[in-house]
Amino acid sequence: MTKQIEGVIFDWAGTAVDFGCFAPVNVFLEIFKNAGVEVTLEEAREPMGMLKIDHILAMLQMPRIDSKWQEVYGHPFTEEDVNRLYEQFEKQLMLSLTEYTTPIKGVLETVEWLRTNNIKIGSTTGYTKEMMEVVVPEAKKKGYSPDFLVTPTDLADFGRPYPYMIFENMRRLKLSNVKKVVKVGDTASDIKEALHAGVWAVGVIIGSSEMGISEQEYEQLTTEQQQQLIETTRAKFESYGAHYTIKTMQELPQIIGKIQENVR
Repeated sequence: MTKQIEGVIFDWAGTAVDFGCFAPVNVFLEIFKNAGVEVTLEEAREPMGMLKIDHILAMLQMPRIDSKWQEVYGHPFTEEDVNRLYEQFEKQLMLSLTEYTTPIKGVLETVEWLRTNNIKIGSTTGYTKEMMEVVVPEAKKKGYSPDFLVTPTDLADFGRPYPYMIFENMRRLKLSNVKKVVKVGDTASDIKEALHAGVWAVGVIIGSSEMGISEQEYEQLTTEQQQQLIETTRAKFESYGAHYTIKTMQELPQIIGKIQENVR
């Protein structure tokens, strides 16, 4: 069928596993605090989805953090500072990663639907290959295992927002056309990655890094508060250029149906 979507490429943390994408965020907060420069949750989340060393660099380049760093150290940050922070980040993240590998509600059912409909399942991430060697087997134990994974490490650290991880998924999964591929993610970097590759960009709202709260915090909100947060997050994804947004992964089959009407 010429209009058939051939593949869906998922992000990992905040999209497929780890509701709220807390594994890396907590470590970013900790390493900066240990360096004497406290950062906010919003600052830690803003570059989410990037290769983690690039994420640290992006944070250090933020005017408030840059100014605070110079106040504490008496000089602008250096490449050595970036590398030192990253070493600490990597060490601490590896210790806690196994705790953040639970599939988000609706993911397993949607994966089953995709397979039933002969749609291949790829994945990209901001984690390194070594980090994913921890995440992949743990997620598999809990029922989540895409057909293929590409990390920035596999591509000489050319992670998001570069499109190359998507292209490598397409090559390995033998997907014929960018217009027959859907990328689902939970950050600005995911949307940029999709747009740069020319594939369909879908932002998932509930459980996303953009929403930025835990499952427990979300469930404690009133229906009205939940709806307000959903609409705020939806507007962010739309401002990044997402073609579609979904509240949860359960809505993805419906969106794929809409997308297929536009595929030529």
